[in-house]
Amino acid sequence: MNFSDKTKINADIALLSDRRYEGEPKPGDWYHGQMVEDDRYLIEELKKRGFSAVRIDWSRPNVDWSAFRALVLRTTWDYYERFDEFSFWFNRVKNEARLINPAAALEWNMHKSYLPELQQKGIPIVPVRMIKRGSGETLPALLEETGWNEAVVKPAVSGGARLTYRINRDSADKHQELLKSHFEKEDFLLQPFMKQIQTTGEDTLMIFGDRYTHAIRKKAKPGDFRVQDDHGGTVEPLEPSPEQIELALNAMKASGFDLTYGRVDMVKDDEGRDLIMELEIVEPELWIRFHPDSARVFAEEIIRKL
Repeated sequence: MNFSDKTKINADIALLSDRRYEGEPKPGDWYHGQMVEDDRYLIEELKKRGFSAVRIDWSRPNVDWSAFRALVLRTTWDYYERFDEFSFWFNRVKNEARLINPAAALEWNMHKSYLPELQQKGIPIVPVRMIKRGSGETLPALLEETGWNEAVVKPAVSGGARLTYRINRDSADKHQELLKSHFEKEDFLLQPFMKQIQTTGEDTLMIFGDRYTHAIRKKAKPGDFRVQDDHGGTVEPLEPSPEQIELALNAMKASGFDLTYGRVDMVKDDEGRDLIMELEIVEPELWIRFHPDSARVFAEEIIRKL
């Protein structure tokens, strides 16, 4: 479909991507290809139910977003790199169109300060220490205060392991200097390094509405701790325990929003207990291609909101 010079696009539902991934992938581009594959399953299930859908860049100019029945954030994986631009777009569009998930939920989930909120509601999370921008708090002092010998530091608004580092008491000064200018401009968080991430890996459960559909396990490449596939991590299907499914459903419910889709990432602590690492409801990769029937459940939940 050619969107050139058009303001109104003839489709019921926009599956929002970013400008790098809007069109078809080039031959051999597996990273882009798997996004398109996941969305194709969803588009087909929506079509079966009488709804048309199209993949489109959220930042495409001159689009009449109000003409769509719904906007679903899918692979807007540049939003945190263009956050000021995205925020301007988001604050305008949320008043013009129906967003799925709801706008208030997306705003809540964009900043990882939601993690302590989940903990206050009884959800077990990986411990977290928020670092407010310009606070003057330093990594060496925070490690001393928390008693953590190893930790991970990352921005509160981010994705894809941007500015994410594993630190320890010996390297804290170096990373403090490395991130000094960023600490002045944005919030960060510090969490203890979970050793199981390098052995067991990170377990991810997909939830649509109040239904669990499938799970995967992400593992980092040898010597790394970042599980994302664009950093060399691998993904495999997972049969989660009943306790993990219950935890994922409870975490989604604890958000307090009527959510259409989401992903719950968890990791085991040294005692084998599952702790929530992140709750992803903005633009989560959902690995629909690992469980195509989840596209049916996803489509049903979208339509329920309409």
